[in-house]
Amino acid sequence: MPATPSHVARRLAAFCLFLLLGALAWSPRAQAGIANAPGANLEVSLITYGPGDTYWERFGHDAIELRDVASGEAITFNYGVFDFDENGFLLHFARGTMHYLMDAAPSEIDQRYYMDVGRSVTRQRLAFTAAQAADLRDFLLWNLRPENVRYDYDYYANNCATRVRDALDAALGGVLKKQLEARPARMSFRQQTARLMSQQAWLMLILDLGLGPYADQPLNAWQESFLPMVLQEDIRSVSVTNADDVKQALMQDEQLLSPNRLSPPPSEAPDLRLPLALAGLAFAAALVAARRFAPTAYALLGTLYLALAGLVGIALLILWTLTTHHSAWANANLLVFNPLAFPLVAAVWRSRRDSVSSGVANALIVLQLVAVLVAWLLHLLPGVVQQNQPWLLFAMPCWLALAWCLRRGALLSARTR
Repeated sequence: MPATPSHVARRLAAFCLFLLLGALAWSPRAQAGIANAPGANLEVSLITYGPGDTYWERFGHDAIELRDVASGEAITFNYGVFDFDENGFLLHFARGTMHYLMDAAPSEIDQRYYMDVGRSVTRQRLAFTAAQAADLRDFLLWNLRPENVRYDYDYYANNCATRVRDALDAALGGVLKKQLEARPARMSFRQQTARLMSQQAWLMLILDLGLGPYADQPLNAWQESFLPMVLQEDIRSVSVTNADDVKQALMQDEQLLSPNRLSPPPSEAPDLRLPLALAGLAFAAALVAARRFAPTAYALLGTLYLALAGLVGIALLILWTLTTHHSAWANANLLVFNPLAFPLVAAVWRSRRDSVSSGVANALIVLQLVAVLVAWLLHLLPGVVQQNQPWLLFAMPCWLALAWCLRRGALLSARTR
């Protein structure tokens, strides 16, 4: 999940904070504070930050706040820092081997940034026993050490929200996971991604095109809590047993520290089937009309489609075979967008002059039409099926129009002999 970029100064600040907390924890003359406070004095809260305007902020963010009720010191711990200055950052990003960092900061400073940019800030105070709060504090301080601060990032399985969720769950003895796994999720990875990225339509379409069947698997609430806002909502109905063996709600109270001042994401994922179907039909109609009235424009349109189909196919193959982006593996869109489109460019330019297509071109266009049919038939199979109907609805009329144009050129050429 994209989060806030880091600079060297921010990383040094986190390291200095760790040294400060560590010094307080082990100094015999330590003042009261988070690092050495008894568990009974530690207040544990989940802090949730709403989506931002930048694309890496669209999924929201969250943190764990520890507050010493005796001294008033409050520190937020989060797992959402990445470093543009890291050696090979872009290469790691492309390969799917990004490294994220844990960070910590005084709550007032950390939360002020989100308030200033108009993102909502919500605090949910949680019912932790003294022992659980102390265990959570010790784990977070251990995790903040330089040798433990980095982790391998994954968009859906290991991000800033899942790390916060897992830390809370471990301190609670697995109660959170047990209860959330028993509930069905409201949406799939694909639907949540499309919903949150819908305000950047071009990026939403690219992500939807690149997601494979992994993004369409049925989820439970535990898996769906890769999103901070989902974790915020689900934690409201989790129950725990307190030190007196009495069952109670995990969330003790919820406070909106700062309201959202940005455009909120929609509550539902957009349905892309009709828009992409209409776009495919419009392109196909333009192709057929240009074939008859403007052959050069027809060749240019055909080249544009085939080049894009081929480039998309190469990108999908690279994501599947050369990266660890498992959410993009086995993408069925390869059946309709693939590198086999490139050899057809020459056939399109020949057909504008009613020249006969080569045997290879004829075989390729037939193979492509069969691939489109197979892509549709895959939806009849049981199990997880990639929800790529919008792209099939876009590609099918385009391929049929290209096949008709190429075939028409062959027929006209045969008549003039």
